[in-house]
Parts: sequence; structure tokens; C-alpha cells
Amino acid sequence: MMTKEQVIERVLDLKDPSSDKTLRDSNGVKHLAIDEEKKTVTMVIGLDKDDDEFKRNMTRDLARLLKIELGFTGIKTEYQLNKLSTSILSREVRYVGVASGKGGVGKSTVTANLAYALKRLGKNVGIIDADIYGSSIPTILDMEITPPKGTKDEKIIPYNVDGIELISTEFFLTPDKPLMWRGPMLGKMLNHFFYDVIWDDNIEYILVDLPPGTGDVALDIQKLIPSCKMLIVTTPHPSASHIAVKAGFAAEQLEHEILGIVENMSYFRHKGEDVQIFGSGGGKIVADKLKTRVLSSIPIGQPKNSLSIFGADEEIGIDYLGLANKIVKAY
Repeated sequence: MMTKEQVIERVLDLKDPSSDKTLRDSNGVKHLAIDEEKKTVTMVIGLDKDDDEFKRNMTRDLARLLKIELGFTGIKTEYQLNKLSTSILSREVRYVGVASGKGGVGKSTVTANLAYALKRLGKNVGIIDADIYGSSIPTILDMEITPPKGTKDEKIIPYNVDGIELISTEFFLTPDKPLMWRGPMLGKMLNHFFYDVIWDDNIEYILVDLPPGTGDVALDIQKLIPSCKMLIVTTPHPSASHIAVKAGFAAEQLEHEILGIVENMSYFRHKGEDVQIFGSGGGKIVADKLKTRVLSSIPIGQPKNSLSIFGADEEIGIDYLGLANKIVKAY
């Protein structure tokens, strides 16, 4: 049987079908291992473009070489993009996914206010609005919806709002038209957000506003940023907390650490009394079932000087500063 080094040499001469460069020239063999007993080869191959057709062609060429020419009984291949080394994914960034079981619990508002709170703590922050079908961060930040600028090498320049960088699906859509994409298209959009956006070199935290529920985007996020830690948002109402538990268990199944629970719309303060409009205890129910804690209970309120962002001197703004401090300490 050929040695590992000899096999690698043969594989390096194969061409990446997405670029017509050899795997040697593109440094495309990221990992290769041989099970001598089973006569199988396990590999991680880097391609210049993420397309299923290129992967199929590469798999076919690998099978022809390894199984037909070299006599191995089986191969297992995983693919990644070569541009990983030049993307934000190659940096030491702290990712916080903000998830919920259902829509309407204020997940995106929590994401935006948490970003501002982290910024007030002196952190460099970015937001990826990955709530593909219901992106709302630009609206929450009272932004004009226009396509982002690009560079000559087709990179995307993120928006900067009050020192917070942002990219969102909403910037790429026709106004007031629904997004009707299937899973593969969603994955490609997310790849652009991570691989092709020119994020600031000093960025420390990326908040990822996830779609409600568990679907393709959650799976793509696990693949792109398996180190992402999760914040689960619910309201006190039983219907919201019941579904939030499912979102939490889904995050655990994907091996994401859960930072804790945010109980949003927890109460409404009226004439000195806390009125629990949506009931009580939902956040604790979720925390208990997921064996975590309630990090913050955010009341219902309206910012003084903004559409949705609370100032650092407002009571709810102070609540978000407390939440941000806990997130920083958790990392």
C-alpha cells in the first residue's frame, strides 16, 4: 500500500474544477488520513468556489484516482472554501447567536440593543442579520435600505451605524417583496456574509440574529461557526416559552453552548407597579429545562430618542448594559 505522503502527492496533482488550478497550487489538500486496515481514505479538500457541481466533479476525480487507480476500498471527503484563511472565520472573534422558538418575541430588538450595550462597554461589534425571511435589523436601526458598496475584487463593505458594523439580507432584496429561497440559496447568502464581507480587523464580537425556530440556517451556522454561543429569547407567555425550549434543545444538539435566557417583554411598569401583561415565569421555565439561567428580564418600554434603541441613561438601556456585561464575562 502506498504511504500517506505518496497518496497526497497524487491527490495534489488533481485540478480544482472551480478554478482549474491544481490542488497543489491552491493548497487544496487540508487533511488526508489513511485507515490501513480498512483501506479507506478520509480527506478535507479546499475548493475556490462553494458549488455542488464542483464538489461532485471533485468527488468523481478523487474516486477515480483513489479507488480505481490506487485500489482503496472507500473514501470520505469533506469540502471547505479556500478563502477561509482570508475571512473573518480565521480570526479570534466571539460569536453570539440570538435565537428564539417563535417570531414576535423581540429577538431582533434584543440583538440590536445588545450590540449597542457591548459598544458602550468599549467592544468592537458587528451584526449579521441572518433572519433571512424576516430580516429587520436595518429597520430597527432606522436605516435607509440600499445595496451595500462593493470592492473591485467583489468583496462587500458592511454598513457602519454608530460604530457597529452590519450586514443584512434586507439590503439585497426588492423592497416589500418576500424572499422565496430554498435551503441551498440561503446557505450561499450566509457564506457571503462570513467569507466576502470586509469586516473591521479589530472586531471582537459578532451577534448573529437567527431566524425563529430550527431550520436550514441553524444548520449552516453550526457548520460555519461551531464555536457560536447561544442566547435564547422568550417572553413570559407559556406559548413562547414552550417553543423557546425546543430552540434551546436544538442548539444543544448542534453542540452550541447556551449562554442563558433573555425574558423579553417581561412586564410593563405603570404608576410604579409592574404589570405582567404576558403572564410570568416563562423565562425561568426555559432556563430550568435547559439547565441554564435567566440572564436578564427586559420590560416593555419605548426609547426616548430612538425608534428601538435605548440610551445608556434609560432604565432599559441599563438592563442591556447588565446583559452585555454578563456576555463578556461568559467569554
